[in-house]
Amino acid sequence: MIESSIFIVPNGTLIVELIAFVVVLAFVGKYLVPRINSALAARQEAIAAELAAADEAKTAAQEEVQERRAALEQARAQAHTIVEQAKHTADRLAEEARARGQREYDERVASAEAEVRLARQRALEEAAQRLGQMVVEVVERIIEREVDASAHSDLIDEAVRALATDAGSPPATAAATADGDL
Repeated sequence: MIESSIFIVPNGTLIVELIAFVVVLAFVGKYLVPRINSALAARQEAIAAELAAADEAKTAAQEEVQERRAALEQARAQAHTIVEQAKHTADRLAEEARARGQREYDERVASAEAEVRLARQRALEEAAQRLGQMVVEVVERIIEREVDASAHSDLIDEAVRALATDAGSPPATAAATADGDL
């Protein structure tokens, strides 16, 4: 039994185990390893493809972000341009409205001045006529005789003309001139 206790001496079981191990190893090497390698290679290719797709998607997303930023900047620039044009238009319209208002004001002032001049002229003519009548009445009272207004119309007309030419001067001067003509 000494022989059985020595480990280095091969026995039949060891040889059978060794042959079974080599057969299993050959089977695994010939059938299983290629399938596992192909599955691993396919998985590796799938992962690489997914990584490539992710990189492409990331690049596309960055490009789209850049395009959106450019579009946003362009929209901002257009909005700024539109706002500037609106300001210029508003300024122009306000200036036109001011000019139109000033024209209307000037026209109304000119019309009012013309009406005032006309009313003043009418008032002066009426005052001159009334003054002429009053002069005739005063002269009749002073000289106690009837004065023929038609005979002295040239004197009355001359007094009215003098009064009309003095209409541009202050009232005191016109009154003094009228008193001096009498």
